[in-house]
Formats: sequence, C-alpha cells, structure tokens
Amino acid sequence: MDTTALEAHYRRYISYLNGKKVHDLGDFVHEELIYNGKSMTRDDYQNYIADDFERIPDLYFDIHHLVASGNLVACRIEFNCTPSKEFRGHSPNGKKISFVEHVFYRFDESGRIREVWSLLDDPAIAAQMAS
Repeated sequence: MDTTALEAHYRRYISYLNGKKVHDLGDFVHEELIYNGKSMTRDDYQNYIADDFERIPDLYFDIHHLVASGNLVACRIEFNCTPSKEFRGHSPNGKKISFVEHVFYRFDESGRIREVWSLLDDPAIAAQMAS
C-alpha cells in the first residue's frame, strides 16, 4: 500500500471509531496484534476501545497531525470529551476534558494493524478530572 492509500485507509479506520463501529474492525486490525508491548487479539483490542466509549460516550478521535511512511502511521489525536465513568483511574466530575494521544501503528502487507504504540497525556487527564 503506498503512502497516500495508507493514509486514506487510516482515516477510514478513524471514521469507523468515530462511528462507534468498534466491533467491525476486521478490515483494519489483524486477528493478533501487539498493543504497547502486550499481545492481544482483535476482539481484545475492540473491547478495549469499546470500554473507552462506555466510559466516555462522546469520545471523538480528532486527527491533528498524521504522517504515513512505508507501513507505519504516526498520529496526534486530540480529544475533547466528558467522561461519565471512571477513566484512567479518575472519577468523573461532569466536566469536559481535553487531552492528546500520540500513537504509532505498524500495518502488515494486507493493510491491517499489527502493532500499536500509544501514549496518552495522563497528567492532563488527571489534572482536569481532579478539579
């Protein structure tokens, strides 16, 4: 997949997440992958994301920077949302929070995610949920 096709494919993946089609990611995620060093199945990954939507019903993945090269995608995603349940160890306070995720993906030759490295701005989340 060339860079332009990979970027379009990734944007389509994000559109599935924003459409809350988290249990329909077969075109995007391999049956087995590694997430931050941990092996998991596609079902595990989909359930992980579904859990975030359960905790944050208005979760929306807003791409702000996207770079695709070879079989890798790097993305800065911004979130402005209101957790309704405990999130990352913090109780909800009814307020909207803003934070970013820096995430890298490695895709296989079939265009499916095989590895994810994700870093959330936990200090920003903690500070906003504490107030």
